[in-house]
Amino acid sequence: MVTTTVGDDVRLDLKSAHVLCADENTQGLDILGQILMGFGVQHVTRAQTAEEARRAMNSAAFDLILIDAGLGGNGHEVVNWLRTSTLEPNRFAPIIVLAGHTPLSQVETARDCGSSFVITKPLSARVLLDRIYWLGRSRRLFVEADAYVGPDRRFKNEGVPGGVKGRRKGDLSANVGEAKEPNMSQDQIDTLMKPQKVAL
Repeated sequence: MVTTTVGDDVRLDLKSAHVLCADENTQGLDILGQILMGFGVQHVTRAQTAEEARRAMNSAAFDLILIDAGLGGNGHEVVNWLRTSTLEPNRFAPIIVLAGHTPLSQVETARDCGSSFVITKPLSARVLLDRIYWLGRSRRLFVEADAYVGPDRRFKNEGVPGGVKGRRKGDLSANVGEAKEPNMSQDQIDTLMKPQKVAL
């Protein structure tokens, strides 16, 4: 998966991406394959069992893994197995879990086993492309802890909670300190916020 940045615009080139699709349902695999082909993906590996998925991960490197939550009775176990394995680079690959039923407990299980996203079935090509695009421009850290291995589960950094020392090396102090420049006047703020005509 190649990403290029033009200004603030991130573009994905999926022609060279290697994608693993793991689903027990043949029709589901066919649909996934067709959607990915529509995105320009030329290298798709299919797996219909958890064992086939593990063998594929052992023998080839993947840029993206799509796995059904019900694979082998519990697709989350396959995700957890990969994240805690030593299979590089696959253990760091983005993993999207596809699920027909997504109660909160299912989403939490998928998140806690190390998946990057959960997408509900029936699958929408637009939603899948949005998630792939988000993964392509995401800079989430990979976390390895005693109870969790996978992408950082926090999507936004709102700073350290009040009265708590940060756990990350780069966490800033909760104390903001004194301003170094004078505050803007309301007129200056209004000027910034007022729509301006642009001459082309």
